[in-house]
Amino acid sequence: MQFDSNSSVPDDVAARAAELRAEINRANRLYYVEDAPKLDDAEWDGRMQELISLEEAHPELQTPDSPTQRVGATPSSGFDEVVHPVPMLSLGNVFDEDGFKAWYKRALDYLELESTPMVCELKIDGLALAITYRDGVMERAATRGDGERGEDVTANVRTIRSVPLRLEGAEGTIPPVMELRGEVFLPNSRFVELNAEREEAGLPAYVNPRNSASGSLRQLDSTETAKRPLDMFFYALGYVEGAEEEDNLSSHWSILKSMGAWGCKVNELARKVDSVEEVMDFIANTGEQRETLDYGIDGVVIKIDSISLQRRLGYVGRDPRWAIAYKFPAEQVETTLKAIHVNVGRTGALTPWAELDPVVVGGVTVGRATLHNKDEIARKDFREGDRVVVQRAGDVIPQVVEVSAKNKRSADSVPYEFPDACPSCDTATVQTEDEAVTRCVNATCPAQFERLLEHFASRGALDIEGLGERVAQDLTRLGFVSNIADIYRLHGRREDLLELDKMGETRVDNLLQAIEASRSQPLPKLLFALGIPGIGSESAEWLSRRFSSLAGVRDATEEELLAIDGIGPIVATALIDYFTIEQNRLVVADLIELGVNPIDDTPEPSADHPANGVTFVVTGRLETMSRSEAQSRIKTLGGKATGSITKKTNYLVAGAEAGSKREKAQRLGVRVINEDEFIAFMDGSVVPEREILAPDES
Repeated sequence: MQFDSNSSVPDDVAARAAELRAEINRANRLYYVEDAPKLDDAEWDGRMQELISLEEAHPELQTPDSPTQRVGATPSSGFDEVVHPVPMLSLGNVFDEDGFKAWYKRALDYLELESTPMVCELKIDGLALAITYRDGVMERAATRGDGERGEDVTANVRTIRSVPLRLEGAEGTIPPVMELRGEVFLPNSRFVELNAEREEAGLPAYVNPRNSASGSLRQLDSTETAKRPLDMFFYALGYVEGAEEEDNLSSHWSILKSMGAWGCKVNELARKVDSVEEVMDFIANTGEQRETLDYGIDGVVIKIDSISLQRRLGYVGRDPRWAIAYKFPAEQVETTLKAIHVNVGRTGALTPWAELDPVVVGGVTVGRATLHNKDEIARKDFREGDRVVVQRAGDVIPQVVEVSAKNKRSADSVPYEFPDACPSCDTATVQTEDEAVTRCVNATCPAQFERLLEHFASRGALDIEGLGERVAQDLTRLGFVSNIADIYRLHGRREDLLELDKMGETRVDNLLQAIEASRSQPLPKLLFALGIPGIGSESAEWLSRRFSSLAGVRDATEEELLAIDGIGPIVATALIDYFTIEQNRLVVADLIELGVNPIDDTPEPSADHPANGVTFVVTGRLETMSRSEAQSRIKTLGGKATGSITKKTNYLVAGAEAGSKREKAQRLGVRVINEDEFIAFMDGSVVPEREILAPDES
């Protein structure tokens, strides 16, 4: 309840409550954020009890930023969904110095710079969180979720002592609305204490600090979360409105400093650096300190410091071009390979996996791991019963690395024989010379279709909630659907669906509603959902813009596909091959007939824009954009951007240090324009005359 200035609370009582709130919040910051306590426990308890008494006597005094609001709230029946205003995307990974240098070079090449400052931060092994502050007061906290949507865990986050309920700072220094991001974790020392307490109480011990932090943050009863000693490091500004980009928001380093000044806990080991050598020194030093830290880390995050450069770099897929995670070597442990199994994927790939004696790897219990492919099993001679070395690739995917040097095989041990027929449909498998993957080529293979159905309904595709793995299996194995289009006929089989295990009227109706809603998904999502080899979400966008409809993509020629910037021969061939299969063409026709036929009506470049059909060459160093950005803008407006000057070139856009291309343009009579003229041209306000120079016939 907000304080009402018109209430009958005596002025001295209201003033005392405000004073206590400020003192306790300040003490919390000094203790939990700055590790420099000023109040002893008795003093803190006394002030807290006095504030609780005042708020109980005068409920209208209670404010959202009151420290009394950390104690927990009424248990929730579930978490509301939160859509992040700016997606919380993933980071790409590198694992050695060469990988980092390659990333940094790509960023510099894109920006056309020789170097740029970076910020190095520890990659905390916790749970990503986004907290929105309005007028400096915590309004909402949400988990990362899938990056686009998370869960509202505000009540639980209020219980974390290192998270400020109200930001500190002079008036005008805190943006009116902003989202701060960070990592919630459970300190290693507190994890040990927590497990000791659980063992004393006869409860099972938690597996690792990260899982414990995640489970604590998702408690429906926030009073339970309040009992867990969670902590948080803030590391980024995700979203801001109502603020000018001044010095405190113009670079990542200044944002970290600002968050610290606002009362947020920022990792003190973060450093601003200027070179690759400094980055590698930071990584080496962090690796040496890793075991002494009271929290888990699995690497170092490196970010381009300038926010304006971050915006120019943008994203590729779901990864920012301006940041990278340098991952530490994976922990390796030994266990027994009990059995080898084979799964069939949605593209027909046969993927072998190992059933293991469960073992803890990097804090996670692993009972199964990938064996990659048929050739890898043969090359490393993995056999059932072997003692093997296991690791989590990138600290995520469990994989069998090699047979242990200590392995001793029994007399009856024999090499593993990879199946020559599909485990699902018994069709003979194939493996081409240039591919390590063994495939089932039966288009009606049940296992493939189950996986395809799951993919089609997944959140990144058509987002059909309720159509997960189990339902996909039931629909396929019981004959409800035999191709993708059949799911749009399920409305006529409602009564049959009610007979499925664990469905019931509510689940069936929700599923049918989700299927109906999926009809309105845009064309790029439908193209991605079809599971065409080589077509990811980004290439689906390109195809959608070029061909506008499902039928247009189906009927595209190889020449048309190769003309799309970003589509190469491999993807073009895969797409042509996919639509060569008659069954796939029939499915597309079926979808169109059933009304699943979104049209991409994104406007084409205006035919009357002066850049349409005009050929440009961009050279030299531009001040406001990179050459790549300039070329992208040209293409967006229907122009052509080429790398070399010919008599067909209409304009040379010349930045600083343009070099020999300027001279060649003058010889060929090509109009040379500077950056300002180019921007005016792209804006359509000024069109430079062409061929103002006479060609040099010599």
